[in-house]
Amino acid sequence: MSVRTLRGNRRWLALGGCLLWLAFTLFPLYWVAITSFKTPLAVVGGPTYLPFIDFEPTLTAWNELLSGERGAFYNTFIASLIVSLSAAVLATFVGAMAAYALVRFTFRFRLLSALVFVVVAFGGFLLGRNVLGFGQGISLIYSFIAALALAVISSRFRLPGPELGNNDIVFWFVSQRMFPPIVAAFALYLMYTEVGKLGFKLVDSYVGLTFAYIAFSLPIVVWLMRDFFEALPIEVEEAAMVDNVPTWRIFFGIVLPMSKPGLIATFMITLAFVWNEFLFALFLTSSKWQTLPILVAGQNSQRGDEWWSISAAALVAIIPMMVMAGILSRLMRSGLLLGAIK
Repeated sequence: MSVRTLRGNRRWLALGGCLLWLAFTLFPLYWVAITSFKTPLAVVGGPTYLPFIDFEPTLTAWNELLSGERGAFYNTFIASLIVSLSAAVLATFVGAMAAYALVRFTFRFRLLSALVFVVVAFGGFLLGRNVLGFGQGISLIYSFIAALALAVISSRFRLPGPELGNNDIVFWFVSQRMFPPIVAAFALYLMYTEVGKLGFKLVDSYVGLTFAYIAFSLPIVVWLMRDFFEALPIEVEEAAMVDNVPTWRIFFGIVLPMSKPGLIATFMITLAFVWNEFLFALFLTSSKWQTLPILVAGQNSQRGDEWWSISAAALVAIIPMMVMAGILSRLMRSGLLLGAIK
């Protein structure tokens, strides 16, 4: 039932409910905004709501934030912007290719091949570390390469056991998000530290943090883009195949333009996840590539949480996402609607 079909008191009740919900959702943003203009005494002295009536506004928190007294604001903002945009673009691009392959092509592999990968990976690491005397980083790289190669080779043979297909691969992708993030962040920190001993700096680096966010975002990208690609008419691609158009040209020249709303919606969702992510940035950065969530969490002192400074930093972190969502809102709505219809 649409609100437009309501008449009389029911329409006014629906309007009142919508306004109540709007006020409920906007009030936290309003509270953060006015808190950023309060003095410390106005914040700790009890709730006040109206500037110039309940309290006298001040720009002290904003001046301290923008002047660098509360941390390297500009460097943190630029680092957050670079890492978030690049990770969201790359994750959307790679995830879209993976999702298209899972929709249009059939994959089959035996469960035993996956077990071969796990056994060789763990066994090879322990063998290299404890028997052959390799370092942790070298043992990890060698065991992973050997496990991947043996798993691919073994999948070519008719091995016993159940056969897994595309749906199992999609479930495996999605299941990556079921892990507690602290487990993945700690494991990544250990792995990055070991790789750093080989001369490749990944901790507190652009490459390391971007790779982590791409891996963190790929499951949700594959999940979303799979539904968008399934909603596209396959007849257009079949007509291109009849004309001997290469698969890569079909994907880049036909499929991606047709799925532009879905790509924009997925990009915005991925960007929001990466922009607001805290745990990976906390573990994998220390100074140069720290992001805005770390800056916001660090707005305190020996006096405790300084909410006026936290509010100013939080508003700065919110504004870029609101601007991006406003610019791309039309394409996001059509893209999300396409996924909802599917």
